[in-house]
Amino acid sequence: MDVAVIGAGPVGLMLAAELRLGGADVVVLERRATPDQRPRANGLAGRIVEQLDHRGLLDRFRAEAGFAGPLPGFPFGPVPLKTPMPGLMVQQPRMEALLTERALELGAEIRRGHELADLGTVRGPDGDYRLAAKYVVGCDGAHSRVRELAGIGFPGTTDDELMRLGHFRADLPMFGSGLERGWNRRPGGRVLVTSLTPGVLIAGVREVAPEPAGEPTLEEFRAAVRRVLGTDLALGEPLWLSRTVSSARLAEHYRAGRVLLAGDAAHVFPAGGSSLNVGLLDAVNLGWKLAAVVRGAGEALLDSYHAERHPVAARTLTHTRVQALLDRLTGEDGDALRTLFGELAAFDEPKRHLATLLRDADELPYVPDLPLTVGGRATRVAEVMRAARPVLFDFAGRADLREAAGPDVKIVTAACPDAPADALFVRPDGVVAYQGDDEKALREALAAPGR
Repeated sequence: MDVAVIGAGPVGLMLAAELRLGGADVVVLERRATPDQRPRANGLAGRIVEQLDHRGLLDRFRAEAGFAGPLPGFPFGPVPLKTPMPGLMVQQPRMEALLTERALELGAEIRRGHELADLGTVRGPDGDYRLAAKYVVGCDGAHSRVRELAGIGFPGTTDDELMRLGHFRADLPMFGSGLERGWNRRPGGRVLVTSLTPGVLIAGVREVAPEPAGEPTLEEFRAAVRRVLGTDLALGEPLWLSRTVSSARLAEHYRAGRVLLAGDAAHVFPAGGSSLNVGLLDAVNLGWKLAAVVRGAGEALLDSYHAERHPVAARTLTHTRVQALLDRLTGEDGDALRTLFGELAAFDEPKRHLATLLRDADELPYVPDLPLTVGGRATRVAEVMRAARPVLFDFAGRADLREAAGPDVKIVTAACPDAPADALFVRPDGVVAYQGDDEKALREALAAPGR
């Protein structure tokens, strides 16, 4: 086996599909015997939506989405940004089902009820067995066993505020007690009331409190609401309940020898809904590189994974810390900060900067969505990228540039009125590794696409 992916959440499943597209054998090991049905995430936004289009998955997600298209606005913590953002409203269980389907189609193996005992041993339903994989990737969440076994540090901070969240079956109208849709501030904390599905109330409560032992209960949830609101809230039948404590942490390294990290195993953010977006983009960056190394590329290509994705998580950690601070600061100081920040965010330049951070904190150059004509047929860049292969777009009929490309590179001779250069060499993850008309520079980019 080439690669063992630990964790069958969205990031692990996306990585498995990317590895298979790159030609690597992959097994996904998941300690849970059945898929997790908790809707811990409700959608995706930003560059990952474009990447799903590049892989031909966007139509599948759209078919399951409550909303698909440009979001008219997006929150930066408690401050709304009125700027469009690509979005998909799909709850996490459906995401996982779609990505499971894709990974299995491509030939990945998924073993549920199999837990990592150590980096060489798996504990399965029928006993322990040897993990015979050249590489192990931890996609196993914030409390990653893989990260722990690899000895990779996970510095950061943990909040003293506890969040309880639940979905409840409730008839509309569902907002009472003078509450507005969204988070409602009170001296003792905040209470959330909203809905993404007719007849289902999403309610949450945040307060500074220790985390109790055991599974969350309805009475515990009601008591927390009473403490913050000073009154009861009509909730309805609970569909699921959870409690979490926010953390802001970033792994010191994304690689230790044959062990790599992605998703929440590599980073956790305190606010903003960025974790899944960033984690899935980790998978897209890592998948083609790890598959290439398995097929014989130099190990240095794997080092570029940390070099490119670690700074993205660091930038995301910075802006989500700010979001969390804006959200939780109380009293007149908090009101003043949110008011001024909202005024600044209404100006075009600050708004564009914040929107760019939320869309993707990555500063790599990505291939633009150019209108192409190939063989007399109109097409799009996304359709050319489906196979997750490196692509050389030749816009000027340069035979010398085409000859510089190796056998693994897909060559597309295209007419494009908006072409930025004679040629674009694009990595499988959509990053432009070369742009121009210099054969020598192209050969250098072909030799080191990950750096």
